[in-house]
Amino acid sequence: MELLDSLRPSPLHDDNISEHYEVRRLLGEGGFGHVFEAWDAKLCRSVALKRLKPQADVPHPEKLINEARLAASLKHAAFVRIFAIEGQGTGQSIVMELVEGQTLGQFMHGGKADLQAALDIAYQIADAMDEAHAMDLVHGDLKPSNLMLEANGKVRILDFGLARHMDPQATQTTTLCDLQGTIAYMAPERLMGRLPDTRGDVYALGAMLYEMLAGQRHFAHLNGLALAAAHMQATEAWPDLPDTVPPTINALVRAMTAHDPAERPRTMRDVREAIGAQRGEALTLATPLADSTPAKEEPPASVSIRLPLPRKRTLKWGAGVALLAVLAGWQLPNIIPAVKSFVTGEKAPAPYSEMASMAAGMEALRVFDRDTSQAEAIEQFTTVIKHNPGSAAATAGLSLAYSLRYIGNGRDDTWLQRADASAQQALMIDNQLALSHVAHAWVLDLQGKRDASMVATTVALNLDPNNILGLAGKARLLIQANKFDLARSALDMAMAAHPSERLFPLLLGLMFYRQANYEKAEQAFRTSIKLDPQSPNAYAYLNAVLLRQNRNDEALQVLQQGLQIKPYWELYSNLGTSLFAKGDYLGAVKAFENAVSSSKGSPGIYMLWANLADAQRWIPALAKDSHYSYRRAIALLNPMLTRLPGDATLNSRMALYLAYVGESKPALLHMRQAIAISPNDADVNFRAALTHELLKNRDAALQMLQNSARVGYPLNLIESAPDLLSLRRDARYQQFITNFERNNKK
Repeated sequence: MELLDSLRPSPLHDDNISEHYEVRRLLGEGGFGHVFEAWDAKLCRSVALKRLKPQADVPHPEKLINEARLAASLKHAAFVRIFAIEGQGTGQSIVMELVEGQTLGQFMHGGKADLQAALDIAYQIADAMDEAHAMDLVHGDLKPSNLMLEANGKVRILDFGLARHMDPQATQTTTLCDLQGTIAYMAPERLMGRLPDTRGDVYALGAMLYEMLAGQRHFAHLNGLALAAAHMQATEAWPDLPDTVPPTINALVRAMTAHDPAERPRTMRDVREAIGAQRGEALTLATPLADSTPAKEEPPASVSIRLPLPRKRTLKWGAGVALLAVLAGWQLPNIIPAVKSFVTGEKAPAPYSEMASMAAGMEALRVFDRDTSQAEAIEQFTTVIKHNPGSAAATAGLSLAYSLRYIGNGRDDTWLQRADASAQQALMIDNQLALSHVAHAWVLDLQGKRDASMVATTVALNLDPNNILGLAGKARLLIQANKFDLARSALDMAMAAHPSERLFPLLLGLMFYRQANYEKAEQAFRTSIKLDPQSPNAYAYLNAVLLRQNRNDEALQVLQQGLQIKPYWELYSNLGTSLFAKGDYLGAVKAFENAVSSSKGSPGIYMLWANLADAQRWIPALAKDSHYSYRRAIALLNPMLTRLPGDATLNSRMALYLAYVGESKPALLHMRQAIAISPNDADVNFRAALTHELLKNRDAALQMLQNSARVGYPLNLIESAPDLLSLRRDARYQQFITNFERNNKK
């Protein structure tokens, strides 16, 4: 651990500690305790005291005892010796060896390490961790600040506070907020919620060896959650080390830091053997060759082994092949075919990787507006569940994918039922996994239970405060409830935590759009496109906001850009809207037909059918078709309103569609409901004006139109609405426009 500010006052003596220990200064902080330097007056030596933090796990002081027992069970000289346990309950302290020297972090601050020194350090760590792993113990928090270098070159491993027995039956997962280790040295699967295991320790050692030999860590320009996201999403091998590093060591480090745990060395013994092979030492293979002699006994664990720098960068043929055998054997149990594959260049079949499938599924959820994203997510999560039925994360991911399919497939209840069942199953498997609660929150939202959805979202964010899908769900719920100040605060925090995530500027733009703040909405949508130029729905939203600013030519250019990237229903829908505004009704019909087609669009979205009907009405030959399209929109909207009767937008749209097909009474009922729910929503007021005009209620139509303009509905869209042609000739409308423009100039 790094030394803290030496000017901080010394702690007062604790009555739980024997009087012969004189506490002198605070050295640092480990997993859940403070570490102090103390003087043992009886034995006349300096010791380290690790004490529980007052606020940390107070109901479970036995954790400190467990840590002490774990550490005391390790015999290797690299592990810190435990002398005693002092005190009772939450006042207990571990008395341990005081290690003098510098941390590996301080050592690495000096820049690129000498090859010999770096390999020596890595060899000692691998040798010590091999013993721990053989006892079914993993460290889980290996990092430069937990490794001390004594003056004689010996490495000491500190803080086994996260060490735990490996349980092959364990189904528990961890969340990002639970992880105490440093992200730069933490394996991607740990960041995704997996428990610590041996290959996570291998990854951490590989990351540190890379940093020592390269002079900087991987993704040196990133920190915090941005760094975590990079490690989770980047599946390619780490960059090559400098040419001064032997190729075999370069290959070793790349294998140790492989994104997929299955591609890493199986054990720390493999790592130690590979480093030993670099200097021509005899190899003791964990998986022996056929007809090979038994492995030689290892040297005593207390022996400090130094690695002299080889005179040549090339190895003897025998040692080189032995190292290749170890490298190749990490992927296949049978080492002979693996060596053949490695030497001949034949590519072995890629093994199944739960982590890779989970990463692919989560990425598909994140880019939900891509053509195949939902099917890809369902396929990947189903594959994980097939191999591991107890995976809460995959079950929750499958629920989220089903929810997206429900939204895009005409609100077919079958998909929502599947989403609900999967979410409930994920919670049964692991109710401490944030993603399980996110999946449940999505289902509750789609069921119209928004208060319950917010509760589930809050639970998820308590478990993992920076969960992307949880943060997005919270912001979306707040926007739907018109709690814009709270939504803005939530989005600001989300964007600070995930500055490269395009989803949050997108939601910010939708919030501003809903508030009729079109300039800020435009800025937010452009930011989202800058972060992810391949996201088609951001182009659709930017087009819509440009139309509302009467910038029609720019709006069409944006649509063209989006359609060149990816055909998408929202882009076709907005193209139809742009053409409709220009009076090109035939062109609008063609665009809307693409939007509702199964090949280019999404036939299960009610609004697309309504837009198609709007355009068809203005072509005499398609008048009957428009009634059919409105009926399709009403049929798709009905189940949504059943679940969300208090949604102003859905009520106002239902009222308008009913008015178009001549059903005046239910149209007026839905419109009154919409206005009562959201009296200051510009779009709701505009739809109310259209509804009243269609039903021959001119006075009410004028009143609603004035209200819509006052709260931000663009005059250019009012002036271009074909259904308001007769109303715009009314003297009262002309007087309103004159007064409105005069007031806006002041």
